[in-house]
Amino acid sequence: MEPTDDKRHPNPNKKFAFGFLVIIAGLLLLAFNFNIIPWDFKHIFFSWQMLLIAIGIISISNSESRTPGIILILVGGFFLIPELFDFHIAFIKLFWPVLLIAIGVMILVKRGMHGPRHPGWHRHHMRWDYPQMPQDMDEGYINETNIFSGSKRRITHEFRGGKISNIFGGTEIDLSQATLAEGKVELSVECIFGGVTLIVPSDWKVILSVNSVMGGFADKRKLVREPADSTRMLVVRGSSVFGGGEIRSY
Repeated sequence: MEPTDDKRHPNPNKKFAFGFLVIIAGLLLLAFNFNIIPWDFKHIFFSWQMLLIAIGIISISNSESRTPGIILILVGGFFLIPELFDFHIAFIKLFWPVLLIAIGVMILVKRGMHGPRHPGWHRHHMRWDYPQMPQDMDEGYINETNIFSGSKRRITHEFRGGKISNIFGGTEIDLSQATLAEGKVELSVECIFGGVTLIVPSDWKVILSVNSVMGGFADKRKLVREPADSTRMLVVRGSSVFGGGEIRSY
C-alpha cells in the first residue's frame, strides 16, 4: 500500500483562499497605481498587520487551523486599529489583556457548542472536544490540552493517535516504548504560543503536515532507521502560531 502524503494533496479551500487573496492584492496594486485609491492608504493595505490577517483567513479555511487563524486575524486587526483611527492611549498596553480575553471567549464558546463530556474521559486543566476520539483512553488515544500549563506523558501501549492543544503551554509525549498501530495514525496538534515534543522510536515513519506562523515543527531525530513495516506511519498534522514542536528519539 502506497502511503498518502498529505502535502501532495493540499486542501482545496486553502488554495482557493490563497488565490483569492493574491487577486485582491493585485487589484489593490492596480488601484494604487492608477490613483483610484489614494497612495496614502498603501501602508495600511500592505503592512505586517494585513499579512497576519491574510494568513489568518487562509488558516480558517482549514478546519484544523481555525482557532489559530481567528487569533491571527484578531492580532492583526488589533494593531491595525491605531493606523485607521487616532487614539490617545498606548494600544500595546491593551494587547495581552485583549488577547487573553479573546482566547478565553473562544474556549468557552467551543466548550459550550459541544457540551460536557464524561468526567473521566481525559485529564487536563481545561478541555476542548475531539468528537472522533473514543472515550476509553486505554484504546491508545491521547487528548492533551494545556493552557498556561504543561504536561508529560509516557505511552507504553499501542498508539493510535489523538489530539494535543497548547495555548501558552507545552506537552512532551514519550512514545519510545510504544508500538504504532497499523496503517496511518494521525495526531492533531494545535499550538498557540506553545510547543510539543514527541519522542518516538528511530524506525517510525513520521510525516509532518503542520502549518506554522512565526514558528516551526521539525523532525530532529539524529538517526532515522528504515521502518520494519512501511505501511505503519505517524502523520502529525495541524498548526502552530508563535510556537511549534519537534520529533526526537533516544
